[in-house]
Amino acid sequence: MADENWEEVAKVGDIDDEEAIRVEVDGKPVALYFVEGTYYATDDICTHEHASLSEGYIDGTTVECPLHQGVFCLKTGKALQAPVEKDVAVLPVKVVDSKIYIQYLS
Repeated sequence: MADENWEEVAKVGDIDDEEAIRVEVDGKPVALYFVEGTYYATDDICTHEHASLSEGYIDGTTVECPLHQGVFCLKTGKALQAPVEKDVAVLPVKVVDSKIYIQYLS
């Protein structure tokens, strides 16, 4: 794929519905989610404490941090529930020929 700043991270079928996996994009940990037929990607590390969001509880289009139960929106990255106050970064995702790509901003 010739598009600049897009990295292949997985294939369709690698993630079950309502699940997430940790992938590396441009050398950084990213959580890749599959919810109701749509892929989302956020930084994997919670903005409150050093915890992996890919290990969190997914409820619809939100993820709950496994450490202190802060909640983020998967679509926008917005911090929705204390103790998180700072939003998490969201990265664009696209699927081409059954391959999942995440765009990184450098």
